[in-house]
Amino acid sequence: MTEIATPQPLVLPAPDAAESWVQARTRDGLAEARALVDRLRDDPPADALGVLRQWDEVGRALSNIASVASLLANVHPDEAVRTSCEQAEVEVDRLVTELRQDRALYEVFAGLDAAGLDPVAARLLSKTLEDFRRAGVDLDDATRARLTEINERLTAVGQEFSRTIRDDVRTVRVTPDRLAGLPQDWLDAHPAGDDGLVTVTTDYPDAVPVRMFAHDPDVRRRVTVAFLERGWPQNESLLGEMFALRHELANLVGYADFASYDADVKMIGKGPAIPEFIDRIAEAAEAPMRRDLESLLARYRQDVPDATEIDNADSLYYEELVRKEQHDVDAQLVRTYFDFTRVRQGLLDVTARLFGLRYEPVPDATVWHEDVTAYDVFSGDETLGRIYLDLHPRDGKYKHAAQFTVADGLSGRQLPEGALVCNFSRGLMEHDHVVTLFHEFGHLVHHVLAGRGEWTRFSGVATEWDFVEAPSQMLEEWAWDADILRSFATNADGEPIPTDLVDRMRAADDFGKGYVARTQMFYAAMSYWFHTDRPADLTAAMRELQARYSPFPYIDGTHMFASFGHLGGYSSAYYTYMWSLVIAKDLFSAFDPDDLFDAEVAGRYRDRVLAPGGSKDAADLVADFLGRPYTFDAYAAWLAR
Repeated sequence: MTEIATPQPLVLPAPDAAESWVQARTRDGLAEARALVDRLRDDPPADALGVLRQWDEVGRALSNIASVASLLANVHPDEAVRTSCEQAEVEVDRLVTELRQDRALYEVFAGLDAAGLDPVAARLLSKTLEDFRRAGVDLDDATRARLTEINERLTAVGQEFSRTIRDDVRTVRVTPDRLAGLPQDWLDAHPAGDDGLVTVTTDYPDAVPVRMFAHDPDVRRRVTVAFLERGWPQNESLLGEMFALRHELANLVGYADFASYDADVKMIGKGPAIPEFIDRIAEAAEAPMRRDLESLLARYRQDVPDATEIDNADSLYYEELVRKEQHDVDAQLVRTYFDFTRVRQGLLDVTARLFGLRYEPVPDATVWHEDVTAYDVFSGDETLGRIYLDLHPRDGKYKHAAQFTVADGLSGRQLPEGALVCNFSRGLMEHDHVVTLFHEFGHLVHHVLAGRGEWTRFSGVATEWDFVEAPSQMLEEWAWDADILRSFATNADGEPIPTDLVDRMRAADDFGKGYVARTQMFYAAMSYWFHTDRPADLTAAMRELQARYSPFPYIDGTHMFASFGHLGGYSSAYYTYMWSLVIAKDLFSAFDPDDLFDAEVAGRYRDRVLAPGGSKDAADLVADFLGRPYTFDAYAAWLAR
């Protein structure tokens, strides 16, 4: 009997060999995909399952190019490598568009008999036919040619938009005395230069602490304005072009607007349902927002007696004062318990216990930068996949936090691999950043656990896009449990974080959740209305939406939309963060808050929600776990308390 070889992790190139490696991988992968398609078009297998398997191999070949290219385009220290990766993405997108508009290829799938296919294979056939239709396969030659032009240009515009945000790091330079209030470790890491000035960048480990802790209001404002100005003015024209192209694409394939086109394959279903959802959340958050905003403004008036409003240049600072004075939570004390190295290990320990995993460091793994650490992931003796953690900022690197696919997992054929890309301090972390780390790791563990299926299309985080955030939002709860935090959150003397402090932190975190929800609805409204109205003056449109939804007024002269990276990837669907949170709160209701590691519940969640990947509709995954359809109730109760 022939023994089947266990799939091995991808061997990434050494940094100085990456450019040629990416180019060769792209060339060979495209050639493989084209050869598979030629055989499929000219001499397809006789049965539907055989056709689908060959088509899935095309998807795997293209995914293997695009995944690594997308990652390295955002993290590699060499600009030439990043450029080569962006070109690889363009070439993959071009071929995908070409294939989805190929009528002869479409006829192969349209003629298949789904009888006898199992439910997942039948789902794949249905999704494939939908892809063809949404690409305009049944349209005339001129229209299909225009759709090709649009898709290619959208890829290029999206890359330039993201690149501008990534590369636009702004600075504010001040004398050291104006940084009073900052934690000592932050001050130690930011010595004055030869001219006596300290440089503060708009990268998160610099900007967030200054906005939270600096006593000097002018410094806070300057840093806030610099942060809000990233990407402007370059990105304004790019966004205008992006919205126009997306609208034209949607019209050409039969939709009223891009939001309707995009929503058609999401849980929400219809574009007009998006503003209805936004307004429902905004209404639910109105009373909590007013209550907490009044407390914030009252504290602000102690220092600025005539103030009638407070904006984002001061809100973070005064939130911290309210939490300290009214809830006895000192963020600077809290952060002394969250040393980055211990937090990282704690995250691995917690998720290993929760999901029945083991992480083994791979010190000899080839990585793209010395900051990156690699781990192989095991369940018992079985190798599940490999993960990479790239968690600190540097020049030319992606500026936010996200999970990137390295390889899609396929049972017996290819291990799932993913990378977590963040921008955290190397020393002490704010607890908010600990929560963010848990959140983003939720995507990574979802990718690995959902990497043992049969089909590339459904591997990893392949659910509807408005469900994608729910598992990660739920995992945030484990970063709030006192017993769990005490297992890794210790100060320099080795003392674990006090339980009563965590209790106060939870109470303090509830402060502001109403206006946080309203802020999220402001962002969601921007992403929706920018795509449906396509305003000529984005700043004016942003100001109108901010006045309607946000608790905080516009800061004159700023253009926050230019650095709102989600307008690229999430497009018109930023509502999905809140949509997912509604579901996440319902998912969490199945866990016993006194025993978050309950093996039965955790195992059921792992096997019924995470492991299936995209092989079922998200609503069915949730119902399989909860034993009922999801509801708004848990979220509404949380928001109201």
